Amino acid sequence: MGYIGFKVHAFVFHLFYCLCLMRITNGDVSYSVPEEMKRGSVIGNIAKDLGLDAKRLSARKARLEEDGTKRHCDINLNTGALVVAERIDREQLCGLALSCGLTYEMVLENPLELHRITLQIQDVNDNSPQFADDVINLEIRESADKGERFPINEAQDADIGQNAVQSYSLQRNGHFVLNVHTNRDGGKYSELVLENELDREQQQEVTLLLTAVDGGTPQRSGSVVIHVTVFDANDNIPVFTQDVYRVSLPENSPLGTVIATVSATDADEGTYGEVTYDLGRVSDNVKKLFQLDSKIGSLTLTGPVDYEEKSLYELRVLAKDGAGLVSYTKVLIDITDINDNAPLIFIKSLTNQIPENVLPGTEVGIINVQDKDSEGNRQVRCSIQQNVPFKLNPSIKNYYSLVTTSELDREIMSDYNLTIIATDEGSPPLSFSKSIHLSVSDVNDNPPVFEEQSYSAYVTENNKPGSSMCSVTARDPDWRQNGTVVYSLLPSEVNGVPVSSFLSINGDTGVIHAVRAFDYEQFRSFKVHVVGRDNGSPPLSSNVAVSVFITDENDNSPQILYPAPAGNSLMTEMVPKAALAGSLVSKVIAVEADSGQNAWLSYHIVKSTDPGLFTIGLHSGEIRAQRDISESDSMKQNLLISVKDNGQPSLSTTCDVYLLISDNLAEVPELKDMAYEDSSKVTSYLIIALVSVSTFFLTFIILILAVRFCRRRKPRMLFDGAVAIPSAYFPPNYAEVDGAGTLHSSYNYDAYLTTGSHTSDFKFARSYNDSTLQADQTLKRSPNEPFEENIITFNTSESEVRFHSFM
Repeated sequence: MGYIGFKVHAFVFHLFYCLCLMRITNGDVSYSVPEEMKRGSVIGNIAKDLGLDAKRLSARKARLEEDGTKRHCDINLNTGALVVAERIDREQLCGLALSCGLTYEMVLENPLELHRITLQIQDVNDNSPQFADDVINLEIRESADKGERFPINEAQDADIGQNAVQSYSLQRNGHFVLNVHTNRDGGKYSELVLENELDREQQQEVTLLLTAVDGGTPQRSGSVVIHVTVFDANDNIPVFTQDVYRVSLPENSPLGTVIATVSATDADEGTYGEVTYDLGRVSDNVKKLFQLDSKIGSLTLTGPVDYEEKSLYELRVLAKDGAGLVSYTKVLIDITDINDNAPLIFIKSLTNQIPENVLPGTEVGIINVQDKDSEGNRQVRCSIQQNVPFKLNPSIKNYYSLVTTSELDREIMSDYNLTIIATDEGSPPLSFSKSIHLSVSDVNDNPPVFEEQSYSAYVTENNKPGSSMCSVTARDPDWRQNGTVVYSLLPSEVNGVPVSSFLSINGDTGVIHAVRAFDYEQFRSFKVHVVGRDNGSPPLSSNVAVSVFITDENDNSPQILYPAPAGNSLMTEMVPKAALAGSLVSKVIAVEADSGQNAWLSYHIVKSTDPGLFTIGLHSGEIRAQRDISESDSMKQNLLISVKDNGQPSLSTTCDVYLLISDNLAEVPELKDMAYEDSSKVTSYLIIALVSVSTFFLTFIILILAVRFCRRRKPRMLFDGAVAIPSAYFPPNYAEVDGAGTLHSSYNYDAYLTTGSHTSDFKFARSYNDSTLQADQTLKRSPNEPFEENIITFNTSESEVRFHSFM
């Protein structure tokens, strides 16, 4: 039943203290809580008591800050409840102090708030009274009178107040009764009062049982055996010179320092007057710090003391004479602070990745500075050493806000290493530094920039589709996807065709490829624009012009304009029989679609009827008499001319040039046998057509004979000039290279009707540059004098044959 009653009382006690929790209405909160509560026990709803939104505690990084090394309480961020996190032992925290409290600061961010939270720790009767010794030995003279008092060492109880020692009880005996007294500090001690005189001869030793009882619920008790030895009388006890000894001791004093010396005297003589000293009941930790000399009473420091751990020590010293009589005094040791703790810097909040576009004054971190020293030694100044775009703004109490002072640019500086130095105002001052690494995160604020203002690409015509032409490169100083450049062609047209039909670009490398083969003769250059776009959001872009130049390749053979091939037609030129060496008799005119060196043409006679009679200009194509023409030369001359370009490899074209050596047009019908020995007869309908106009031709034959008669009376004309070719002979897009066999397109013509056979027509054209010799001049040719040129065209597939004469 006793055990059950104990549990019931304990439950009622805890319930009573939980109902006593209260809130202070001044903005900060104070709670009263019993010690030894279980972990997780709810002390109170701090969010409700402070009027905070419990749902936003986590977002605002709510937390408790305390100076101690252990966190006894914590906040449930889901409910806002203040709960027990560590075992709370009032005796360990506060010792014998009547008031025991814990102070916290509740910190919230965005915005920054501080709330003071105080916990008053209520004592629970969890410690039993204990005596310093298991046995108390008393030596009492047998001559002691009735009513004589013998003080007993008081029992120590770590609890306070009502839970401390409240009473003593003495086992019933035949000699002593018990009196209980209260000390100045509230402690209770007992005295044995002699009720019946002792008789050493009857009983030399008396054994008593003393029990100390506290006032807690349930009550706790402790007992000690008192062993009384009956001696002769000792009627004086030691007397201390002071009731309380109070001294000051600087923290970190060297070991061996004498703190104080207590002194007591005994009026007795002999062994009864010899006084020895000893410490009363103290904890094991205190025993390691202080040592008392039992003979002289000097108190020496044997262990390190720290003001920040404990600032006051209270020691009870007893003096005992030779007969065992004891008296007590108290030694109070005040630990004084010295500046032995450097400030500490704590990073409470820090934005490691700072966007480079943040505005000046943006808060990126919260710094807390603490110093365990007291008064002036704990006053701290905090600053940043480097020249960086950040500064510390003092905030609430010992908090600082780390803010930006100017705009950031990741492309100039992407990382900052800050050194924060905190210095206290002690003498000498102590400092502490802490390094902080901040990174600037990228924002897409830079467009791609091409390495060149413009690009030029050269590609040879007839290139292979898909071959690379050139590459463009753009740089973007931004990071990752913000600096990744993708290339594309700006939509446009080249000669009405989309540029995508000509070129393509690798979006990753910027290499430009030809989609198809190019033809220099079709177009020689064009311009496109390449766009470089990054992958930022939103994306930024820039463009650059790329000029594509197509270089020529020798892929076109020379084209002969004159004599012009026209199916089965035959173009024949008449050469006077009196032509001298060097006379211009004809000219081969050719053009080349290619350009440059590929269009540099050369002319060669491959085959001729009389190899030594005619020669051709290597680059002019002019056919001249190599020697004077004689009567023995064949009338019909056939030349096979080859025209070559200067490309690699060289391309060539051949043509036939037919020459007739004759001065008389009457001999013209014989040309039919020269050119068309294998041709078929003229169709019947052509004969009928020619007969129908025969009368018309006879008139012109008479006129021609008259002209020929007049010419026989004049010197023969020498031909030396350019052959006149109509502009219709020129194909489009052909190059003209002066001195390389190309033509000028300004020519004039005169038309004449000539006589001929029943199957032929004659048409003469005279150049305005023609000139004739006077009758008294010789037939010698001047280099600047033109020759008369006659051209006879023979066509068997048509109804008429045309003879052209250039004069």
